[in-house]
Amino acid sequence: MRAPPDLQDIKVDLEMDVNESRPPPQSPFNKSTFRKLRRLLKHANRRHLAILSIFAFLVFITFRSTKTIASSPSLRSAGIFACPSTRPLSTTITLPPTLPTAPLSQTWNILRSIYDAHPPKPSYMPHPVHDSDLGFPTHEMLKDLVNITETDAYASRIEHESVVRHLPPYPENLFKGRGIVMLAGGKYSEFAATSLGMLREVGSQLRVEVWMKDRAEEKEGWCDELENEGMVCRRLQDYMDMSMLSHPYQWKIFTVLFSSFQEVIFLDADDIPIRNPDGIFDSPIYQDKGAILWPDYWKHTGSPWLPYITGISDEASDMLQEEKSAESGQLVWDKERHWKSLCLAAYYNYYGPQYYFTLINSGWAGWGDKDTFPIALKALNEPYHQVSQEIVTVFINGTVRGIGMVQADPTNETNSKPMFLHSNIVKWSMRDFLCVGCWALDGSAGMISHIENPSSPINLHMLEGKRIFSTDQLPDIGMDAEPLIWKVMENLACRSVWGNKQVCQQARDHMTRTFGYHFKSSRIASLLGYGDRVCATRP
Repeated sequence: MRAPPDLQDIKVDLEMDVNESRPPPQSPFNKSTFRKLRRLLKHANRRHLAILSIFAFLVFITFRSTKTIASSPSLRSAGIFACPSTRPLSTTITLPPTLPTAPLSQTWNILRSIYDAHPPKPSYMPHPVHDSDLGFPTHEMLKDLVNITETDAYASRIEHESVVRHLPPYPENLFKGRGIVMLAGGKYSEFAATSLGMLREVGSQLRVEVWMKDRAEEKEGWCDELENEGMVCRRLQDYMDMSMLSHPYQWKIFTVLFSSFQEVIFLDADDIPIRNPDGIFDSPIYQDKGAILWPDYWKHTGSPWLPYITGISDEASDMLQEEKSAESGQLVWDKERHWKSLCLAAYYNYYGPQYYFTLINSGWAGWGDKDTFPIALKALNEPYHQVSQEIVTVFINGTVRGIGMVQADPTNETNSKPMFLHSNIVKWSMRDFLCVGCWALDGSAGMISHIENPSSPINLHMLEGKRIFSTDQLPDIGMDAEPLIWKVMENLACRSVWGNKQVCQQARDHMTRTFGYHFKSSRIASLLGYGDRVCATRP
């Protein structure tokens, strides 16, 4: 793609390979440098001194011109587009502690022995596929979607009661502090990189644990980059045998369970923070309840046997079907206050694909882990808060096609503001958006990006330099997050193990045409060892 005219004179020196990360720039002015300068000045004639003076003046002008204020976390402030384009490294954020494997593995072994001793009946329940042409399932339809005999329902209730009685107490002095937990790995790490970049751009100072299934799921060099941001990588395989969990939907609960944090904000890899979430922990609603969940689009679609089996009711009932179901792209959990309900939700997930996902969902949209959290809280009669504001669907600019859903800030429900953009349809990854001729991460097959794919709903937006999010919705949403998301994408494309020269230039071309960004590069700074001093400004 030809760059627009105002980019023709921009000279950006990108010496980055797609699989290489650049170490933090080191100052060239060390003792050795000064010794060399002294020797040079000692033997220099007037001509040499004149050249050195000019060179020193150019260096001064270069660094003076690139010195600006740090990025502001406010999405409304023009200051977020101030130079430099890269956010300051979060070196002041201490890394989460590495918990010893033995106590966590011992905790898991205790829980696993309880779960194995009390399987639900029957051992396997077929996953029905609801015909969406029939519309939202009625109460009568839900009675027939999941076929459970009264005998099996009673047997499962007895097993559930036994699990509840044997759940272990909260392990004192094992978990500490507050932090954010995210499940990534494989392709989802690309989406996580965008979400984590936004987390720091909006001003979050919380420590972060990025969980993956095992080492094979890690992108080489990425975990080292994350440590510069106060984030660490963790592997579920270090604490449990992952062969026991056949479906990725089962993994989320165990990232929260094994996290070193006592108080957790969990985010899906494709859930982008568009407001700083740090204040949630200090809000009155969290201090009162200790658990916060967000709503999904539809009401609960569980089997009438669900309340009976989980002890919420003494008989089969449709009592839950008038409540909104939960959307677990984000959740907040105090493990000390809600330890047993967390362990009970883990039981539901342990037997999720073969039983509980279907019992809780009846095969309707959203089959998976999402409603295991509120059901466990209800089964143990533990308090929690479900956000009352409904989801705001974000549409693709110029269309009526959804691209994601905005979830509200739970700290002030009388004055609703957006906090999370769950990109459940079009996921934000600079490779998915911009990379031409790229290969899948595992090297098994090629991938086609939105800018290459004529069938993509945002193909023309990428080719023609148009915004992705509907501009008509900006007043309703209350903020314009897209320029800042692109700022994160440019950082990943140009200064990360995820990027390369081609994708970097594509990102800058799009940002210049669509949002009016300008990029300036200091070649002298690069020659002196300061790396790509690239400034991103927006008039």
